[in-house]
Amino acid sequence: MSFASRITRLPRPFDPDRGRESLSAAPWAGGDVARLIEGAGGSAPYLNGLIDRESAWLEGALEDAEAALAALMADLQEAPFDALADGLRQAKRRVALLTALCDLAGTWPLERVTGALTDFADLAVDLALKAQIAPEIRRGRLPGATEDDIAVAGGMVALAMGKMGAGELNYSSDIDLICLFDETRFDPADYMDARAAFVRATRKAAALLSDLTGEGYVFRTDLRLRPDPAVTPVCLAMEAAERYYESLGRTWERAAYIKARACAGDIAAGERFLRALRPFVWRKHLDFAAIQDAHDMRLRIREHKGFHGKQALEGHNMKLGRGGIREIEFFTQTRQLIAGGRDRALRLRGTVPGLAALADKGWIPHDVAGTLTDHYRAHREIEHRVQMVNDAQTHDLPKSPEGFARLACLTGRDEADLRADLTRRLTEVHALTEGFFAPDTAGEADLPEPLKDSPLPARWPSYPALRSGRATEIFNRLKPELLRKLGQAARPEEALAAFDDFLRGLPAGVQLFALFEANPQLVDLLVDIVSTSTDLARHLARNAGVFDAVIGGDFFAPWPGAAALKAELAAGLAEEADYERQLDRARRWAKEWHFRVGVHLLRGLMEPEEAGRAYADLAEASLAGLWPAVQLDFARKHGPCPGRGAVVVGMGSLGAGRLHARSDLDVIVIYDPDGVETSEGRRPLPSRTYYARLTQALVTAMTAPMAEGKLYEVDMRLRPSGNQGPVATSWLAFQSYQRDEAWLWEHLALTRARVVAGPSDLAADVEAFRQDLLKEGRDPAPVLEAVADMRRRIAEAKGGGGAWEAKLGRGRMQEIELVAQAIALISGKPVRQVPRALRGADLLPQPARETLVSAYALFWALQIGARLVSETGLDPEALGTGGCAFVARLTGQADMVALEAALQRQAKQAGDAIDALLGDAESET
Repeated sequence: MSFASRITRLPRPFDPDRGRESLSAAPWAGGDVARLIEGAGGSAPYLNGLIDRESAWLEGALEDAEAALAALMADLQEAPFDALADGLRQAKRRVALLTALCDLAGTWPLERVTGALTDFADLAVDLALKAQIAPEIRRGRLPGATEDDIAVAGGMVALAMGKMGAGELNYSSDIDLICLFDETRFDPADYMDARAAFVRATRKAAALLSDLTGEGYVFRTDLRLRPDPAVTPVCLAMEAAERYYESLGRTWERAAYIKARACAGDIAAGERFLRALRPFVWRKHLDFAAIQDAHDMRLRIREHKGFHGKQALEGHNMKLGRGGIREIEFFTQTRQLIAGGRDRALRLRGTVPGLAALADKGWIPHDVAGTLTDHYRAHREIEHRVQMVNDAQTHDLPKSPEGFARLACLTGRDEADLRADLTRRLTEVHALTEGFFAPDTAGEADLPEPLKDSPLPARWPSYPALRSGRATEIFNRLKPELLRKLGQAARPEEALAAFDDFLRGLPAGVQLFALFEANPQLVDLLVDIVSTSTDLARHLARNAGVFDAVIGGDFFAPWPGAAALKAELAAGLAEEADYERQLDRARRWAKEWHFRVGVHLLRGLMEPEEAGRAYADLAEASLAGLWPAVQLDFARKHGPCPGRGAVVVGMGSLGAGRLHARSDLDVIVIYDPDGVETSEGRRPLPSRTYYARLTQALVTAMTAPMAEGKLYEVDMRLRPSGNQGPVATSWLAFQSYQRDEAWLWEHLALTRARVVAGPSDLAADVEAFRQDLLKEGRDPAPVLEAVADMRRRIAEAKGGGGAWEAKLGRGRMQEIELVAQAIALISGKPVRQVPRALRGADLLPQPARETLVSAYALFWALQIGARLVSETGLDPEALGTGGCAFVARLTGQADMVALEAALQRQAKQAGDAIDALLGDAESET
C-alpha cells in the first residue's frame, strides 16, 4: 500500500500562510499528502522548517517510509567517524520529519512512531560511543585494547533508561543513559587509566549528541540517573555500580531498572550487568510496600513541580500532572515491582505490554488495562503534537486560546471536542490510579459489640509489627474492617485472641499490612485461619511471606501433581547460581506450596486423601529437586558421583504417598559405584565414603535451619542394620542384605518403599528388585505371628494413646498399617497404599476389610486435620470452636461429641477384626 492510501487523519493549517510555504517547498505532493504537508507545516513551525530543508529527500521517503528509515540507518553505519557529527544531525532531521508525518497521518501507530525514534537513538548513541573510544584506543590510552575492541566500545556499555529503554521515546525527548564499563577486562593496575579513558569518551560522546551546531543537535543527553551522580564519574565500573544498588539502591531506582536496556557499546556486558541486578529490581517476596514509595514519589513530584491542586487544561502537564502519563507508568511499574520477582512474565519494559501482562495474570481487571492503554496512547499522541510545534521538550498543554487552537489544528479535531476529550481522559486516569496509590483512610473504629470488653487491641501499638509510623498508618486503615470480621467469627473472643497471637509474633508489619490492604480477600483468609487454629496463626506470623502465593493467580487451582512440582522447582533452582540461595529458594517454594495444601484442606477444597497425596507430592518434589543440587555442590570438591549414582528411596508414609502437615520423611539411600573405587575430583574419596558424605549433605540440605527455615526432618532409621549401619547402602550390599539377612519387619517396611529421586536406570533396578523379592508371597502363620508380636511390643512401649489419638492404640492407624503390610507381604502383591492392600486381602472376610478401610479413613482424616491445627496432641478444650468445627467437618461428623463416639466405635471394630486375623482374641482391653 502507498503512503497516501494509508492516511487515516489529517492536520489543518493553523497559519495558512505557513501552510502554503510548506506546500510550495514540496511541489511534488498532491492529494492527501499535500494536505498533510500543508497542515503539518501550517501548525508546527518546527515541521515547516524541516519540510523546507528536507523536501527533496522527503519525496522519495514517502514512497516507502519503512524502507527510507532502514536506508537512513544503514547509511549512518557506513559513515566515517569524522563525518558523524553532521551525519547524525541530518539523520535526526529526517527521522523527526518522517515520524511526525507518519504520526499525524495515522499511517504508523504510536508504538511504531516511538519505536522508530528509539531505534535511531540506539544507533546514534552506539556510533557516538565508538567514535569517541576509537581515538582513545588508537592513542594507547585504553590499556590492552586493540582496533578489534572498537566494535564493543572497548568494553563500555550505555544503558538506555526511561522511555528510551522501553522503546517508547517521545518526539522531543532527552535520552537518559547510564554508562558503565566492564572492569574485568583490565588488570587492576590499569584500572584508573581505563576509567579515565572511558570518562573522556563518555563526555565527548554526550557532547557529540547534545551540542547545538548549525546543523542542529541529535539528542539532549542526560547522564544523571547513574548512582550518586553528584560524586561519581560519568562512566562507572560495573562492579562499583552493582555494589551501590545492592547496598543503597532505592525504590525509584528499582522502578527505573524495569525499563533499563543495554542499547550501545558492549551489549553482552550490559546484559550480564542487568542479569546481576535482577535480585535488586525483582524482590523474592511480593513487594506491596513499593506502593507507598511510588505514591510518595508522585506527591514529591507534584509538590516540586506545582502540579497539585485543581486540574485545569491550560498549562496542564501531560506527563507529570494529575491523570497524566506518569500516573499510568507508575501504576504499571509499581504493580510490576510488586509481583515481578515471582512472575517473570511481568518483567516487561513497555507500558502497554506491561498493562496487558498484568491483566492476563489477574493483577488488574482487563477493562482497567484496556482503559489505561487507550488513555496512555492518546496522552502520548497529544504529548507528541505539543512537542512538534517548536521541537521543545515540553509536556505542557498550551496556556493561551491561540495555543489550544493550534493544537486542535495539528490533531485535526474540533477544539471543543479536543478539550472535552482531554478532560475526560485525565479525569479517568486519575480516578483509576489514585485509588490504587492512596486508598481512602479509615478512621479509628469502635470495637464490635462482641469485642467491646477486650483489652487486647490496646496492646497492639506496643508490638514489633507496629513499631514504625508507616506500619501503623497502614494498619489503622485495615483495623476497622479487620475487627468487624473478627467480630463475626463463631467465637469472636477466641478469634481476637488468636489474631492477637498472630500480630504479636510478627517481626515486622509494613509489607504484610500493605499486602492485606491491596488484597482484602487475604483478611478473610487470615480470619479463617486464626479462627480455626492459633497454632497455624503462630506459624503464619513466623512465615508471613507465604501469603504471597495466595494472590499469585492460580492459588486455588487444582493440584498440579508431582511431575509439575518437580519441573517448577528444578526451573527455580536453575536460576540460582549459589548453593545456599538454592537451599533458601527450595525452602520458600516448599513453604508456599505447603501453605496452599493447608488452605485447600481448611477451605474444603481438598479431601483428606487428596491433601495427604499433595503433601507427599511436595516432599517428593523437594527431594527430587534438591538431590541434583546437592550432588553438583558436592562434586565441586570431590568430583561427580562414581559409577551409576544414587537413588533416594521413600519409606513409610512417604513411600505410600500419604503425608500430613508435620510429617518427617523416612528415607534410605542406595548407590551403585559400578566397580568404580574412587571419585575423580580435587579431593577424591573412596566410593563408600563419597556416598556416605553425600547422603549426609542431603540430610543437611533438607534439615538445616537457614534464613528461610528448614524443609523437613529426615529419619534414616529404616536403612539396613538401622542406626548401626552406614547412612548409604551400596546396591550389591542392599540386595544381599535383603535376600539373606533382613528381618521380617524390614520386608514389611519394603512393601511401602518407593524411589523418589535419583537416576532413572538405577531407580528401575531397585523397583524391579523390590517386586521380585516380594512377589513370591509368604506363609501367613509366621508373618501374622510376627505382626502380633510387634503389636504387643508397640502397645507396651507407647501405650494405647488417648481418646483423640489417631495413630497409636488398639484398632487405630498404626495397627491397621501393620496389617496392610502383612497382607501385601503374604499375598506377594507389594501394594503400597493401605486401603488398596486391605481391599485385596483374601485373608480377611469382606466385612472385616470394609471395617478396617472405613476406620483407617476416619483416623487419617483426624490425623491430617489435627496435625494441621495443632502442634501437640489434639485437645478439643484448647482447640477452640473454629478448630473443633474444622476437625468435625473433615471427619464427616456433626460435632466433637459425635466424633469421639465414632472414634471409639470404629477403633473397637477395627481392633476386633485385627484380633480375629491374628488369632489374638484375648488382646481386647
